[in-house]
Formats: sequence, C-alpha cells, structure tokens
Amino acid sequence: MAAAAFGSERDWFSDMVISALCGGIGNQMFQYAAGRRLAERRGVALKLCFVSYRGNTPREYELGVFNIREEFASDDEVASLTLSQTGLARKVIGRISGKAQEIPATYVKEKYFHFDPSILDLKGSVYLEGYWQSEKYFSDISQIIRKEFEIRHSPDDRNRLIAESIVACESASIHVRRGDYITDAETSRVHGVCSPEYYDEAMHYIGERVNAPHFFIFSDDPSWALDHIRTDFPSTVLDHNGPGHAYEDMRLMSLCKHHIIANSSFSWWGAWLSGNPEKMVIAPSRWFRTGSYDTRDLIPEGWIRI
Repeated sequence: MAAAAFGSERDWFSDMVISALCGGIGNQMFQYAAGRRLAERRGVALKLCFVSYRGNTPREYELGVFNIREEFASDDEVASLTLSQTGLARKVIGRISGKAQEIPATYVKEKYFHFDPSILDLKGSVYLEGYWQSEKYFSDISQIIRKEFEIRHSPDDRNRLIAESIVACESASIHVRRGDYITDAETSRVHGVCSPEYYDEAMHYIGERVNAPHFFIFSDDPSWALDHIRTDFPSTVLDHNGPGHAYEDMRLMSLCKHHIIANSSFSWWGAWLSGNPEKMVIAPSRWFRTGSYDTRDLIPEGWIRI
C-alpha cells in the first residue's frame, strides 16, 4: 500500500487529539471539552470527527454556533488512529517506515461512565470515543471552556428581550426533557423522564430560599410542561426557538440565576455555563432509569440532588 493512501510518514508521527462527536448538542459539548483539555495540556492540535451511528435518534453536528477551535480531522487522520485497533495500521506503518513495533497512536474508548483519571495523562496521538460526562475531564481549563462555549452571534430581538427579563429578576430555569425519552423505546428504557413530583419538590426547594423567584421553563414538549409544571410563583414557558435553535435556549438558561435541570446533558450545560457564583442547581438523584451506570462524577460539587 502506498504511503499516499494514508498521508505522509510525517503525518503518522505528528501528535494530535481527535474527539469523536455523537449525540445531541450537550453530548457533543462534553466530548469537545474532554478533548480540548487533553490537547491544551499536551500543546497539540484538537481535531473533531462527527459520527452519527450511536443511538436511534438522528443527529447532526451542532458545535458550529460556538466560539470553539473548529478543525476537523481528515479521513486519513481518523484512519491512522482508529485502524490501530484492528492491527491493520501496524502493517501499514511497517511498510511505510519499517517501525512496525511502534505505533504512535492511541484509540481510547470510554471504559465506564464515571470519571477515569487516566484520560488526563494520555500520551501520543489519541482518538477519544465516549461521552466523558464529568467536569473532572476539563475542570482545570474551565475558563477556556466557558469562553469557547459562548455563541458566536448575538441573539435576535425576541431572545434579547427575554434575556433582559431573565437578568432583571430572580430567574430560575426549569428544563423538561421528553422527546425521544418518551417516543423511543430503547432510549426510554435507559433514561426515563423526570416526574412532575421531582419538579414540584425542586421548585419548593428554590421557593423557600429565593425571594420571589421567576421560573423560566424550557422543554422539547412545551404543551406537557404547561399542563404539568405548576407553581404559585411567576413562570414563563418558552417555546419559540425550536429544535433548530436549541442553542438559544441554552444561552437563555445560562443567564438564569438558579437551575432545575432534567436528566439531560443539555440542561447540565445550561446550568454549568451560568456565571452566578451563588447559583443553586437542582439535579435529579436518579439520572438513568437503568442502574447500569455509576453517576458519582456527573453532578458537580455543590449541586443539589433530590
């Protein structure tokens, strides 16, 4: 096989981090952040690779709205790292360089859901495949991540006015995730949804501690939220952005002073990106319906699980 089919010999030995992106916007943000931290500490390039094979819900690349370092890996670069798991890359490198015993590449697949500290010290070129849902993968560059997850463009007039009202009051976001958690049997089996009782208890918790809160409700099923999320405090159900502009909902969430999140990476990021040092974040004590996942490192220190 000619060297040109997989890039030059120099390309094979240039260190890089490739983050495989899959799932919705929240999952992709976790995957970017983990790769960004490893690349930053190593002083090497981070490259992105969007894959769409995970799960039953069709997904698209969604990070382009953010102020990230957006560089995509070439097919040759992805192959140079991922083929190593089959042994084919070893044969190819042997033909190119005569160094068949030294493959400067690491294909890293997430071993389990909780934090894996070994990821922080990976060497060589790395292809990361997983969800990496813990801030421990990037907490030491949190300011970089916050800056890069700013949206590139300004909000439109309607979102700007809502943002102004959020900033002007004791705002608390509520996220109600339903969608494929309801409609897809396998997704529902794994995730489940947060109950109205969870939201009642969370609103009560904030209502006892915050003077005159105003709840801003975000949901992919706003009609259900309007019917089931009831409170004596002022509340507003936001339904104008839609799935094509979900990032605008995340931006509005991040402006709220307090947060009630669903078992969803989307609202996890909405709360995490909030700059309020005194924010209260309420998270469900049970993240998955199935007990197969260890979520000990998912919820940041200081957030409240109920």
